[in-house]
Amino acid sequence: MMRLAILVFCGLAMAACGAPPTPHTNDSTRPTRIVSLDYCADQYVLKLADREQILAISPDGMKDFSYMREAAKGVPTVRPNAEDVLILKPDLIVRAYGGGPNAAAFFERAGVPVLNVGWTSNLNGDGPGSVPDLVRQMADGLGQSARGEALAEEFRSRLTSLDPAGNGKTALYMTSAGVTTGPGSLIHEMLATAGYENFESRPGWHTIPLERLAYEQPDLIAAAFFDRSNRALDAWSPINHPIAHRQMRKQALVPIEGAWTACGAWFILDAVEALAEGGAE
Repeated sequence: MMRLAILVFCGLAMAACGAPPTPHTNDSTRPTRIVSLDYCADQYVLKLADREQILAISPDGMKDFSYMREAAKGVPTVRPNAEDVLILKPDLIVRAYGGGPNAAAFFERAGVPVLNVGWTSNLNGDGPGSVPDLVRQMADGLGQSARGEALAEEFRSRLTSLDPAGNGKTALYMTSAGVTTGPGSLIHEMLATAGYENFESRPGWHTIPLERLAYEQPDLIAAAFFDRSNRALDAWSPINHPIAHRQMRKQALVPIEGAWTACGAWFILDAVEALAEGGAE
């Protein structure tokens, strides 16, 4: 029966976002045995919850693409499957995609509340779908509303004081996998907030436009993940094409830490500020 349950909730698609969580406003309702199933969920749990509230996080919480990796040191980890999670007897499960598309329904049927990390692609704003709104929702669900409001306010303050030094210049986001992205993504919002026009005008994720780069160049390259030791794994990536190498050699380049953009969260502003500062040089 348990094997069947595991197969039911394992899959590749991201779970749909549920309704906003009910705020836990006092110690008697605050969860005290929180389990996080993936590294995006880990970020919010490690940032907003007390250490005493955290029962376990995902094994990826300490990886180099985890922004909160330092805070994750010493925190127990658990694999995102039914047997390993339920044996811990959590009183709240936090997830973005961990466990597969049916994980939330499965755990809720087992009597364990689930807090889903919502989708965000909006930096400039405070309403539904914005980063500050998501921060507050996660904090409410973790029983740390005041902490979430403080983080949301800090985000808004940093955003307000930002000098968008791109001034309409073009910027191309490039990863070591040789892909980029256009309108509709958080990366696009990141570039726009820093004052840049996205060189990639097609919505969605695409291979970097080598043919276009042969005769047209962006003003700046936002270079993601290039500081990581796993770059050698991408030997066949378009990023190794001579045209791509020429861009990185001749155009202004701002390194973007992988952890800044790996999840939709408050730390995307680290990337925005780096781009704004790089564009001002």
